[in-house]
Amino acid sequence: MTSSSARSTPKIIDKTSAQALVELTPLEAAQQFFKKAAENNELHESIQRVLANPYREISVHIPLERPPDGEIDVIRGYRVQHNGARGPYKGGIRYHPEADQEEVRALAMLMTWKCALVNVPFGGAKGGIAIDPNAYSEQELEQITRRFTMAVAHILGPHRDIPAPDMGSNAQTMAWMFDEYSKRNGFTPAAVTGKPVELGGTPGREGATGHGVAVITAAACENWNIPLENARVAVQGFGNVGRFTALELQARGAKIIAISDITCARYDNKGIDVKHEISRLDNGGTVYDFKTGDLITNENLLSLECDILIPAAIGNVITMSNSDKVKTRMVVEAANHPVTPLADQDLRSRGTLVIPDILANAGGVIGSYFEWTLNIQQYRWGLSRFERELDETILKAYRHASAHFKEEEKENHSFRQVCYDIAVRRVVQAILRRGFVHPPKGWSLKAPKHPNGEKHAQFS
Repeated sequence: MTSSSARSTPKIIDKTSAQALVELTPLEAAQQFFKKAAENNELHESIQRVLANPYREISVHIPLERPPDGEIDVIRGYRVQHNGARGPYKGGIRYHPEADQEEVRALAMLMTWKCALVNVPFGGAKGGIAIDPNAYSEQELEQITRRFTMAVAHILGPHRDIPAPDMGSNAQTMAWMFDEYSKRNGFTPAAVTGKPVELGGTPGREGATGHGVAVITAAACENWNIPLENARVAVQGFGNVGRFTALELQARGAKIIAISDITCARYDNKGIDVKHEISRLDNGGTVYDFKTGDLITNENLLSLECDILIPAAIGNVITMSNSDKVKTRMVVEAANHPVTPLADQDLRSRGTLVIPDILANAGGVIGSYFEWTLNIQQYRWGLSRFERELDETILKAYRHASAHFKEEEKENHSFRQVCYDIAVRRVVQAILRRGFVHPPKGWSLKAPKHPNGEKHAQFS
């Protein structure tokens, strides 16, 4: 696969007529890509209905008395389990003021496809608590976490549903969840992942998502003839994922020309010494406090001329309103759904490769799989073993998807759609094998087109 292949793409979207098009919500977008994958795999409508809807949804409220006057906040929490045919449900707990049932539902569906695409034995789930964690003390966050865990504990467990950190939560959050769950079920480190190393966490798990983003980026650069050495990279979002992505890419020779957080962005065409500047963050600073480059906005960062753009913050940052300003050869989705479907089509029509979130940021769930497996075995790995196994797993998924993409390009499929097609097919295989549903009379799952694809038994 080379950069020339990007030119066999749809016509550029007419921006004037596009004004009448409505951007999809994250849930609508996930459902659209699933529907297309269902069509490509020729799934029967009854199979589609099983996969289009989550298996279980829970919404709970968490009362919290706050000082100094004892006013009670009523906080809403969610857990959605989309599909567990391939293994116990897996997904993070997001602490964000805009977390709601629909967003969590979308993220749970994405987790199902992500786990299937990288072939780890999990189903998809997601959780959310609608708070700004910066507005609460550590003691309050602990109370919120423990009460949420109590409220949903009956559907959790190492062989049922395994939470992990997500936006706004961290290893300490997982330590509280682990402790609360263990009070009722005995010492159960495999009940959550992303824990502190002292409680059964695995060295490397904290940086696994960012490490995986960097590995996928390097592999895609090799395929698309983009030299990673001195490649100009802009990273929007400098939380856990963006930070580890930038560090790893810089270590591989890339030039990080821009980084940002919620306060601002910094741009320096000569390159930012990420490792040096991170020390400021560790001492409570922000990107604004960095002493390098020029101050710009997050929106400015997205329009910088660069080789690789990595949105690693929140969803829906590249839309039809700004996609024509994006000047990069490759977008790597380190965040969940940062590019809307219309923007995705527009970028592709102009020769920009988009590496989808269900592949690009899958290093986190791969790392969680390792931690979970090691907890069950009561065994430990060192950092080098962890990273070696992570690289092997995520690269295998990338190579499989890119081989299919090369075969499917003549049919005008995007790389994202090819990834969805593979993931959906694997989940369908699982639900049929397990007998969740029985195939309708006369219907069978068609064989994959790619001649070197997986050898699946046919159901009819």
